[in-house]
Amino acid sequence: MKKLIVFIGLMLLVAAGFAQVSLKPVKIDSLITISLPEKFEKKDTLGQSIYNANGAYGFMTIIRAPNANQEPLKKENDLNKVLKDYVKGIKGQSNGDVMNLRDTTVGHLKAKTFTLEVDEGAGVQSRNFIIIYTQDVTYTIEYYFEALRKELAAGEYKAFAASLKVSPELNRTDQYLSNAKGMSAPVKIAIYAGIAIVIIGLIILFRRKKRED
Repeated sequence: MKKLIVFIGLMLLVAAGFAQVSLKPVKIDSLITISLPEKFEKKDTLGQSIYNANGAYGFMTIIRAPNANQEPLKKENDLNKVLKDYVKGIKGQSNGDVMNLRDTTVGHLKAKTFTLEVDEGAGVQSRNFIIIYTQDVTYTIEYYFEALRKELAAGEYKAFAASLKVSPELNRTDQYLSNAKGMSAPVKIAIYAGIAIVIIGLIILFRRKKRED
């Protein structure tokens, strides 16, 4: 029995090895490069460039879309709002659940990464996203897989995501202009508390003076 289990395990490892699809670097434009299977498709429509490819365990998509509004963002909070609205839009299209939403960095750029899980009755389907916003273009990197293949797809997605390269020419000012963080919450609380104390002190002083008169 043990020999049979070992044999089956070896066969599964061999099968997984044969199933692997090699990835090769593809230039999305002069600033972004990511690795895809050799047999990928590219479509240009409505100003967007869309790359699609089948991996061994998942489906890969990269969308390069010019922004409708190319006015420069002023602060990091503005970027955060744009990314938040983008995630909300993706969620609204499929009515799925957003999981593991977090900030990350790609090169010098701030990006958003998350998983969207959708269950339409045929089993849970997962889509891993990386969203990169620049003043001119937004890049959407997606890896789609069935939840049942999560463990098998993990390695392929890791290699796919790790291959994403951003030109060093892109930096913070390509996302938002000012690096000013503004006042932190503790500082704001201290200031407001100080103002309140001054106002209370003035009220007490005014009442005392009124009584003396």
